[in-house]
Amino acid sequence: MPDHIQIHEEIGRQFMEHTKYRSLGRSDQEKGIPQPPLELPMTAGKPVFKLKRPVDLDIPSMDLRTAIERRRSIRSYEKIPLRCDELSFLLWCTQGVRQISGSVATFRTVPSAGARHAFETYLLVNDVEGLLPGLYRYLALSHCLQLVASDPALHIDIAHAALDQDFIMRSGVVFLWTAVPYRMTWRYGERGYRDLHLDAGHVCQNLYLAALAVGCGVCAIAAFDDDLMASILGIDGVTQFLIYMATVGKTGRDR
Repeated sequence: MPDHIQIHEEIGRQFMEHTKYRSLGRSDQEKGIPQPPLELPMTAGKPVFKLKRPVDLDIPSMDLRTAIERRRSIRSYEKIPLRCDELSFLLWCTQGVRQISGSVATFRTVPSAGARHAFETYLLVNDVEGLLPGLYRYLALSHCLQLVASDPALHIDIAHAALDQDFIMRSGVVFLWTAVPYRMTWRYGERGYRDLHLDAGHVCQNLYLAALAVGCGVCAIAAFDDDLMASILGIDGVTQFLIYMATVGKTGRDR
């Protein structure tokens, strides 16, 4: 077997081996290096949309057992727009900030290793009342959305970058979670990359369960071209990269 093929086949095992605690040195936190910001800054000159505060949302309750029993991936959606307050609810359930501890940490509606919360949430808006189609970023600390790009062909580009999964174009909105790894590795070193993938699961499961309360279905997506997605999102793919995504759309069925 050629050496380069063997290396690629073993890369997963190498990653697990080299991120064991015995392989780690001192973290940047232990070295006294200041931590990175809790959130990426807003982009100057781009419009910002205030979302309804979580406390003001009127969302029907759903029994947790019922939500868990009904949880499944759904790829077929009705041509019914999401309401902006429903989107606000889903954003709060997946990255909502319950408490800010100065510039040190945030405590949110999902768990994260060491309360590092290394994710940024981007949204491909296809059909949401009150929002033009386009790419947005969720500003979790202020519970706002900022427009990133309003390219009308963006849904086609993102579907193509997700290995031509066309149901992306028929969804109401697509959640795209990017990781800013230094927020995590600052404390945990290279082992922090393990935590990023664990955190992605926490976030997406919350989306699955919360979506049922607003008559929506969800389909998680891990198959995408990393470099192409980075280009579309305007990130470098190294200091910030796409880690997970999920479509959301109305199912047309009663809760």
